[in-house]
Amino acid sequence: MGTELSQLDVVLISQLCDQVIEMYEYRSQLSEYLKNRMNALAPNLTVLLGELIGARLVARAGSLVNLAKYPASTVQVLGAEKALFRAIKTKRDTPKYGIIYHAQLIAQAGTKLKGKMARKLATKISLSTRVDALSDESVGNSVGLEARAYLERQLKHEEQPSNKRVGQKNIKKDANYKFKSEVMEYDQSADTTIKTAKRKKFDDEEDTPAKKVKTEPTGSSKKKVKQEASDEEEEEAQPVKKEKTEDKKKKKVVVKQESSEDSD
Repeated sequence: MGTELSQLDVVLISQLCDQVIEMYEYRSQLSEYLKNRMNALAPNLTVLLGELIGARLVARAGSLVNLAKYPASTVQVLGAEKALFRAIKTKRDTPKYGIIYHAQLIAQAGTKLKGKMARKLATKISLSTRVDALSDESVGNSVGLEARAYLERQLKHEEQPSNKRVGQKNIKKDANYKFKSEVMEYDQSADTTIKTAKRKKFDDEEDTPAKKVKTEPTGSSKKKVKQEASDEEEEEAQPVKKEKTEDKKKKKVVVKQESSEDSD
């Protein structure tokens, strides 16, 4: 370092520069080849995602037909299988996107909208791949163009701040509406005092006295009757008990007097 370059060093540096230029040209050739092949095989997918990310999805699925068989939920997490199974095993949040994270539509979205845009983009990808794999070549890339335009509109709509309040109803006021000061009166002519047949029958039923219905005592009522009878028997037996106790007291008094006389 800091010394003069020898002739050998200059030759080696020039060879290295030639190799870098050749690799750059080879890369441009590969990108051009990939672009042409993707436009020929999957034009709708290429318009929607680009040739590089579309080719990665096809390579991960194995073929365009296999990718067309996948549902949108699988396309969304394609490329993040390890993170998905790890999240399921540890019972944590599953990943929201895989290879499609590098798509332009998701990169333009904010952090809060990336998951929503990934779901919408995955649905359009599954639709576009099915059109590319199963339809004729006459369709072209019209489905992909419509899907991309729709997603761009949705992204702009989601990013715009909403001025409407939640639950507010859009009520259109009619300019030609005028307040009517009419007062509705009660129509007395519609009243009738004539008794109909049903009304007469109902009045007759009210006048007739109601028949008494005999009711058999249930289990609880039988218990109440027995308790009342036992209470009455106890009340009758109370004066008899009082008389017996008084007789006993008199006998005790007489016995005491006799014993006192004997002692004297």
